[in-house]
Amino acid sequence: MRPRGLDELVGQAHLLAPGSPLRQLVEGDTPMSVILWGPPGCGKTTIAHLVAHASDRTYVALSALNAGVKDVRAVIDRARNARRRGDAPTVLFIDEVHRFTKTQQDALLAAVEDRTITLLAATTENPYFSVVSPLLSRCVLLTLEPLDDNDITALVERSVADERGLAGTVALEREARDHIVRLAAGDARKALTALEAAGASATATGATVIDLVIAEKAVDVAAVRYDRDGDSHYDITSAFIKSLRGSDVDAALHWLARMVVAGEDPRFIARRLVIFASEDVGMADPTALQSATAAAQAVALIGMPEGRIVLAQAVVHLATAPKSNAVITAIDAAIADVRDGHTGAVPASLRDGHYAGAKKLGHATGYRYPHDDPRGVVTQQYAPDSTDGTVYYRPTTHGAEEPIAVRLPKLRAIVWDR
Repeated sequence: MRPRGLDELVGQAHLLAPGSPLRQLVEGDTPMSVILWGPPGCGKTTIAHLVAHASDRTYVALSALNAGVKDVRAVIDRARNARRRGDAPTVLFIDEVHRFTKTQQDALLAAVEDRTITLLAATTENPYFSVVSPLLSRCVLLTLEPLDDNDITALVERSVADERGLAGTVALEREARDHIVRLAAGDARKALTALEAAGASATATGATVIDLVIAEKAVDVAAVRYDRDGDSHYDITSAFIKSLRGSDVDAALHWLARMVVAGEDPRFIARRLVIFASEDVGMADPTALQSATAAAQAVALIGMPEGRIVLAQAVVHLATAPKSNAVITAIDAAIADVRDGHTGAVPASLRDGHYAGAKKLGHATGYRYPHDDPRGVVTQQYAPDSTDGTVYYRPTTHGAEEPIAVRLPKLRAIVWDR
């Protein structure tokens, strides 16, 4: 199912504009050296095959897993001799280029610089960390995006009908197709492998349709009933949050696993954890928000499947943390008052006094600086008249919020002079 041209390439629409480096690489007369960076199964090797079949070029492929400096130099020497003879230019494809050492990468510099070779390198690692700067500066960096479910669905459906795939020998039920798409998690290679196995299983049993049962048996993974846009998505998310709120860490991990296996966007899960950390844990454990935010950033940085570990750690922290909804209750009560029109003027002592004429207006006059008091707090009106003395934040006695619950009445007594 390798594409025979760019028009058959699935995904990467952002790189396929006319005149783009990718089109020049595949179709142009003077291709430039390119580094392809993207996750597994997004099309890096496929693009290399398209280049290989382009006319008037000598294509050489090496893998950084088993090639060394000697192999690289041999290719460069042959390319240089071919260039002197006026033969076809050489395109050198190096897969997993991040596995090359600095010395091995340095061996490419001169040949890329003088265009003895056109380098096409593929990597799943961030090239800003894994590729030496001199080589990176001599190449165009193309970032390939993970394939989404629509891309994988289109590929699977094409493969069922195409003569290079199952050639229409079997039909594919929608549930089975969706199962394969979910399992692929954006990896085209994984989707095609699963489809091939399911097709072989159907043929072996004389079936003319790949149903969900055949698809499950072929890949040995049970289908998870989970529709990202349907009831199951919202039901499982609801069960997940309620398990966290109820401090049942084991149930929370179960629902997390259901979402992970079903291919839910890990960024969605991370966002829910960040919200939960403030809404349901709050000041009972202020470090919960730090953990949830760190998890969201880590998932965005490393992706899946490793991101599941980060999410699980955050889930364990949030589920076992003491709970308090005092923060969300406080802000919602304050917002309700504002919407009801309780928006009195800013007290004169709190207004800005850093401009000419402010003192004549009485702005900032009488303001008491809390740090001048040995207690660090003074009697002073901070709220407008309409809400002065209104209590919004009512801390619980759970976890780290307990000492706040003890200290807050003392603070209010001084500030409000009551």
